[in-house]
Amino acid sequence: MKNVLITGASRGIGRATAILLGTRGYRVGINYFTSKERAMEVKNIILAHGGEAEIYRADVSSYSQVEGMVRDFSEDFGKIYGLVANAGIYIRRNIREMSLEDWRKTIATNLDGTFYLARASLPYLTEKASMVFIASQLAFRGSPSSVAYSASKAGALGLMRSLALQLAPNVRVNAVSPGTIDTDMISSYSAEQRKKREDAIPLRRIGTPKEVAETVAFLLSEKASYITGACLDVNGGFYIH
Repeated sequence: MKNVLITGASRGIGRATAILLGTRGYRVGINYFTSKERAMEVKNIILAHGGEAEIYRADVSSYSQVEGMVRDFSEDFGKIYGLVANAGIYIRRNIREMSLEDWRKTIATNLDGTFYLARASLPYLTEKASMVFIASQLAFRGSPSSVAYSASKAGALGLMRSLALQLAPNVRVNAVSPGTIDTDMISSYSAEQRKKREDAIPLRRIGTPKEVAETVAFLLSEKASYITGACLDVNGGFYIH
């Protein structure tokens, strides 16, 4: 049984990924920061399906907290096979509106947190391990509404490519770049906004967290054993590059 630690796993894509992997034989570490109740719900779903899971509170923008979480997870379950760097925040501010505090908070969570997870986990990884970073189509397109988010996700892709080179051949490092996914991030969409977005997507619908989770599961698995340094788009064709 393989051990996988997922940040931001109490909701959205992280939640879907934790449940999917937990019901497919992985031991899952469920990271959360603010909602212990949601994290416990994910754990209980996995346990109800005969899986193994535990919750771990940590602010991924703090290296000491990430380091402690990784150590605790390894002590509980053993060597770590998989990491999913999913925790992130999206602050809708353009460059004229965004405060320095919001910029630093976004970069610290989305980019620093990804680096911290990878760095802190190195002593605990199995001989053949796999990392998957959750990026965004906005890393390629840019964002009209958040200067920090797109920058942080572009940075995560640069980090992924560098680690794929530096950690080979024992560790594979890849990324998934979701498009518009039915998560809290678009919960404020009006019916009109949602319809407009669906019409702009070639597949004519908004994606589900489970569809992203399936792609993460593939990259973690031995089915992707010859893939490293890659970013797979899950965006319904909204941005083709």
